[in-house]
Amino acid sequence: MTQERIERDFTARSEEEQQAFLEQTWCDQCQEVNLGMSQPQEYEFKAVVYIEGRCNRCGSVIVTELTDDDF
Repeated sequence: MTQERIERDFTARSEEEQQAFLEQTWCDQCQEVNLGMSQPQEYEFKAVVYIEGRCNRCGSVIVTELTDDDF
């Protein structure tokens, strides 16, 4: 198993999926849900898929870990 970050293509997802992941977020800085995310980057690390971006309100980095329920 690889220990490196493997970049994935977020835009390969359907528009519906992209919108859901961009809207359904949690910001640790703002301590609020669903503020939205910009600049999404999807990657795999240690066999787990993540989407990382910036909070639409404060600009802090937010990371969403995708679980089997998300697929």
